[in-house]
Amino acid sequence: MRHGKAVIKLSRNKSHREAMLSNMSASILEHIQIRTTLSKARAVKRWTDYLVSLGKRGDLHARRQAFSILKNRKLVKKLFEEIAPKLTTRQGGYTKVLKLGYRLGDAADMAVVQLLVEKPRIEKKKKGEKGEKEKSPKEEKDKKSQAD
Repeated sequence: MRHGKAVIKLSRNKSHREAMLSNMSASILEHIQIRTTLSKARAVKRWTDYLVSLGKRGDLHARRQAFSILKNRKLVKKLFEEIAPKLTTRQGGYTKVLKLGYRLGDAADMAVVQLLVEKPRIEKKKKGEKGEKEKSPKEEKDKKSQAD
């Protein structure tokens, strides 16, 4: 049974694991997505979601807690002023982990961790509009000959 094993240890001691995960969280907030192993991606997802929750709270204590993790004032400012306001309507699940496949050297599972800042744009066609498919040169020649 897994009682009391909430932390994903990643074969590292506590200080190394915390430093690695805080750096990865900072990279996600800075670059919107990163590529890493699947187990690290699942671990850093928790940290990043927690940081965005702090950003949504927006008070001074939350800023100080975020700074203790990120250790970068510009990144904390970006989190609280740019990223968190875009995610105010979302009730959790601020990051997404997508599996990529296997790494060539050691066959480790790879994944991309994305921050869901922007909603995907879906273009809908209006009624009556149909997308014209491209015609081959032969079809155009046949159409011209029928018109003559």
